[in-house]
Amino acid sequence: MEIAEILAPDRVLCDVSTSSKKRALEKISELIAGADSSLTPTEIFDCLLSRERLGSTCIGSGVALPHCRIKQGEKTLGAFMRMQEGVDFDAIDRQPVDLLFALLVPEESTDEHLEVLAHLAEKFSDKSFREELRATSSCEQVFELITRAPSVTE
Repeated sequence: MEIAEILAPDRVLCDVSTSSKKRALEKISELIAGADSSLTPTEIFDCLLSRERLGSTCIGSGVALPHCRIKQGEKTLGAFMRMQEGVDFDAIDRQPVDLLFALLVPEESTDEHLEVLAHLAEKFSDKSFREELRATSSCEQVFELITRAPSVTE
């Protein structure tokens, strides 16, 4: 699976102003809901928030990968948000999060969920990749950076 199969240019936001983890999750839920008319922003937000309550999805260095499996979902969807300023995401390294990639998968897609999540964690753990994302001036360039990588699964 290619990242471009789960992420579209219209689900990439740059320089978003948010004041909290909750507001960031609300905003990214709205972004994902626009890609699937069978889902509402509230359903997505509740799903992501329930997962966050189990433990922070922050992987450190200013990156969080909120994710969940949703009953109503028919396909895997991703959304990316780069925030103007980092927000507290209960990170182990105590760093504020400014890069957020949300992943929503159908409830029965356990293996795919884990494979995509592992790929994203590896990708966003790369310091030079994070620096490029932060330095890029447009959402189009951010989309290109995120989707130019090799496939998630071979």
